Amino acid sequence: MLPKQLSLFTPDITRPFNYPFPSTRYQGSKRTLTEWIWETVYHLQFSTVLDVFGGTGAVSHMFKNAGKQVLYNDILAFNHQIGLALIQNSGDMLTDHDIEQLLTLRVDNQYSTFIQDTFESIYFTAAENRWLDEVVQNIQHVLENPYKKALAYFALFQACIIKRPYNLFHRANLYMRTAQVERSFGNKTTWDTPFETHFRQFIKEANNAVFDNQQQNQALQLDAFDTPIGADLVYIDPPYLNRKGTGVDYRDFYHFLEGMVNYQTWANQVDYGSKHRRLLPIKSVWNNTTTITDAFEALIARHRDSILVISYRDDGIPSKQTLIDLLLKFKRDVYEATQSKQYALAHHKTHEVLLVALC
Repeated sequence: MLPKQLSLFTPDITRPFNYPFPSTRYQGSKRTLTEWIWETVYHLQFSTVLDVFGGTGAVSHMFKNAGKQVLYNDILAFNHQIGLALIQNSGDMLTDHDIEQLLTLRVDNQYSTFIQDTFESIYFTAAENRWLDEVVQNIQHVLENPYKKALAYFALFQACIIKRPYNLFHRANLYMRTAQVERSFGNKTTWDTPFETHFRQFIKEANNAVFDNQQQNQALQLDAFDTPIGADLVYIDPPYLNRKGTGVDYRDFYHFLEGMVNYQTWANQVDYGSKHRRLLPIKSVWNNTTTITDAFEALIARHRDSILVISYRDDGIPSKQTLIDLLLKFKRDVYEATQSKQYALAHHKTHEVLLVALC
């Protein structure tokens, strides 16, 4: 059965978005697609939203801007901090005093050198590793307010990402930054900008994204299959598995950020046999061609009583038609909207697909 085409409504009658989402280079972020997503769904009748795979929080932040009550969820600890900072947080911001405390060495603290010792010559320079060790520990010990702490983590994550080739931690490739060669790739000026400069800028952007929408929003850190039922609309944007069966493993791509949040126990989670000191791998049903279709069906069944909005790429596994067939097992009508999208590491244009299932 073919889906119905979902007509987009004119933007001039949608709700204005007064609080911009911070810039991010996080792979898979829907930041540039939020207006299109909103134009696709805003006319539907819903007040509460569950964002099952919250990631950067861009879509949850869009719904929060629109006055909806938002449940942000992500199983990764570092993403959960983003949800706390930008979705659950309704008013706490980092002050100039907070920032200076974070950037000042405490004479009463014996700083661990774990990053310096473990990641030497892998991602950042020796001086940068020392800075990271100190600031991570200051975030944990100087800030008591959980939302201020989450905002500081957010700024630190973004500073780390922007200084990385490909904006990932999937390879030990510091040499790409430091080699004295002619370049046609990357932004060496950005890479060489001090961490502190990036950190301050991202704090400013994060503070500007904090607001109170008069709703009790919440950030959760649960497995997708444990997310609470009952939201009016459930937004599902799982890790992408391409037609060749290669999946996006966010825990592996951003293991360094995950480790920083769990700094005290990081040493026990590292795969020391890997060149880039990743975390010990954990299998996921969302990265496996033999399990991902059943995973979709189980999640759809769990939230069958809600409006379902699935965001996916048209060249992924399972196929668009398979997803439509799964939705029609539980829902009466399925609508489709598409948007052309060129992804940074993709060699061809794909179409971002929204499948909206009603009743």
